[in-house]
Amino acid sequence: MSEAVGQETERDARALNALLARMPAVERVIASAPAQPLIAEYGRTQVLAAIRATLERWRQDVQAKSQGGAPATADGEADPFSLERAIDEAGRQLAERAQGRLRPVFNLTGTVLHTNLGRALLPDAAVAAVVQALTQPANLEFDLATGKRGDRDDLIDDLICELTGAEAATVVNNNAAAVLLALSALATRKEVIVSRGELVEIGGAFRIPDIMSRAGAKLREIGTTNRTHLKDYEAAINARTALLMKVHCSNYAISGFTKSVELDELAPLARARGVPVAVDLGSGTLTDLTQWGLPAEPTVRATVQAGADLVTFSGDKLLGGPQAGLIVGRKELIAKIKKHPLKRALRVGKLTLAALEPVLRLYQAPEFLRERLTTLRLLTRPAPEMQVAAERALPTLQRALGDAYAVSVEPMFSQIGSGALPVDVLPSSGLVVRHTGKSGSGRALMKLERALRELPRPVIGRIADYALRLDLRCLESADEAAFVAQLAELRL
Repeated sequence: MSEAVGQETERDARALNALLARMPAVERVIASAPAQPLIAEYGRTQVLAAIRATLERWRQDVQAKSQGGAPATADGEADPFSLERAIDEAGRQLAERAQGRLRPVFNLTGTVLHTNLGRALLPDAAVAAVVQALTQPANLEFDLATGKRGDRDDLIDDLICELTGAEAATVVNNNAAAVLLALSALATRKEVIVSRGELVEIGGAFRIPDIMSRAGAKLREIGTTNRTHLKDYEAAINARTALLMKVHCSNYAISGFTKSVELDELAPLARARGVPVAVDLGSGTLTDLTQWGLPAEPTVRATVQAGADLVTFSGDKLLGGPQAGLIVGRKELIAKIKKHPLKRALRVGKLTLAALEPVLRLYQAPEFLRERLTTLRLLTRPAPEMQVAAERALPTLQRALGDAYAVSVEPMFSQIGSGALPVDVLPSSGLVVRHTGKSGSGRALMKLERALRELPRPVIGRIADYALRLDLRCLESADEAAFVAQLAELRL
């Protein structure tokens, strides 16, 4: 019995060794003609590593099957270790590795300014300016008039001041940085008075009290969560007060028995007591959105006119530009901010400035703004336009999904996103997919959602109310054909 087992084990070992011997040598594979196009594209170093990894994976698979008692290859199977197959697998591995981690997606979530998907999309003029800045030297910090070193803020501060009515301006890499820099420059080791109802937390656990602490400022809370009065500010002002600060509650709303002090009421008190007022607008907008039927949002110009000495706001939200934090206000306050050591650490690069300037210039011609500013165009798209697009896409999606799912075109509501106007929604339309089975609906929808994310250009939707919803607000006509075409590639 033991002798028979030993003989069988020896035969299996010989068969395994014979099978492993059929694998092509690494040097033979890389020297072959089919490998040369890979080498021309990826370089010999990467191709060699991919071939070695492929052959090693084959060896491990064969050994694992042998140890498990299963045949290493199926009866009648063509040569599993051909040179061509090795090159094909190495090529797929190389193509997967070469694919960028930052990839374009279809944003069908219904949220226009989606933080996780990059917020505002840049208009064509900004894209062209960024390409130029990427490929040619530019006068980033060079004064062409004097031939001496310049200030990169000079490229856009006049334009920002024209559009906001402020005396001076500066730019850093996002609005959180703008708040941090302003507090560090103006309120270190001093008090900043803020209403309790405005001590917000935004995405990424960014909290106003935490930023004050990091800036070395002492928070002086006044009022209650739902009600703050002018007398609360007045009573809190003392010799250590550096700023009165208002924070626009852009990412939530409190209703009911509430009271807050508006800026035009607070500013006279601040001037009388010699204390600046800083306003964190968050999203910020440079134009009255109601003229296009959108909900009202305080503009930067109106905030400055109402008496704010300093205003901070984002560049990649309602402004429709690149990620940036803009600070505008009184000239002497901006001068202090620009001299602070943190300013250099938080400054923006040439690509941000290249993109920001053309976006700001679009606001100089407001009659063309809706057409040329991508964010505004998406926010103001009429629902019937999305409905027609959804009806065109429905047959292709239904064919790809088969009888297991039912696809319909339905009205839905989009959101502006990124904390802007959180209680307001925009009428929209899109595709709604429901599972037709009697059970397992949740798993089926999650499987479909994953399959959409695995398409060449991932499709990002949302699951709600036992259905997968694809809001087409952000699918413009230029991308519609590509979206519909790849639906046929869905694999469930």
